[in-house]
Amino acid sequence: MNYKHLRYFWTVAKEGSIARASERLNITPQTISGQLSLLEESLSVELFVKVGRNIEMTETGRLVLDYADEIFSLGSELEQALKSGPEARALQFRVGVADVVPKAIAQRILLPALQMPEPTRMICKETGLDTLLAELAVHRLDLVIADRPIPSTVSTRGFSHKLGECSVSFFATKSLIDRFNGSFPSCLNGMPILLPSMGNQLRADLDQWISEARIYPKIVAEFDDSALMKSFGQEGVGVFIAPTVLKAEVEEQYKVKSIGEVNKIKESFYAITVERHISNVITSAVIKSANNILSK
Repeated sequence: MNYKHLRYFWTVAKEGSIARASERLNITPQTISGQLSLLEESLSVELFVKVGRNIEMTETGRLVLDYADEIFSLGSELEQALKSGPEARALQFRVGVADVVPKAIAQRILLPALQMPEPTRMICKETGLDTLLAELAVHRLDLVIADRPIPSTVSTRGFSHKLGECSVSFFATKSLIDRFNGSFPSCLNGMPILLPSMGNQLRADLDQWISEARIYPKIVAEFDDSALMKSFGQEGVGVFIAPTVLKAEVEEQYKVKSIGEVNKIKESFYAITVERHISNVITSAVIKSANNILSK
């Protein structure tokens, strides 16, 4: 691969057009177009398509851009390391967080990575578990934080290390609490409630608990993003849930009160690695700290 051609591609992708890339690189648009064509020919792929007078990246182009980002980031890091000396180079820790994991939980779990004695640079990616496991398999990630172990339907070779579990609590604004009849959980009857989206273990456990408790709240919204659910809850749209370990933070940040804890419903969290026995010192520190946090 000609990395000069890759640099041209990367610049066009970042600038959004050949014209702006031409100004940044101080070369003619025709030269850039020619170099892009040579890159596409050498890779046997199409990186851009014309849409009217503009160009847009293809799915393959986005994949190449992800790798180009890493390549040029490492290049910059190498230059910095050579200028600063090898002792100043930060350890790189690449972690993926499944998008269903509450951000506050992920922050608590990962904070020790930035408290290591050695300088550490954390690269954190959040998306679906399947995508993260695919990146873990090709060693583009050191660790994946998830709400479940590797699914049996996924062929990715890896090892799931349980970090711990915690119960969930229900929260509501004062205006909603003033409308309650009775104590928890019967007070939820007829009340608006916000729930996680269907398709994960937490939602399945919640649905089962609601059924067994014979309560009939009014589901007004479902969310993939737990932070967004809390924001709506803060506005009094409905009762919502959060991990009990975050009770104090949720009450303070969202100006709500906990109305009850359900020990029968547990949110579990896992660290997924390609190693059975952890050798990465940062991963080891993260797992050890998470075990302490989630066992409280």
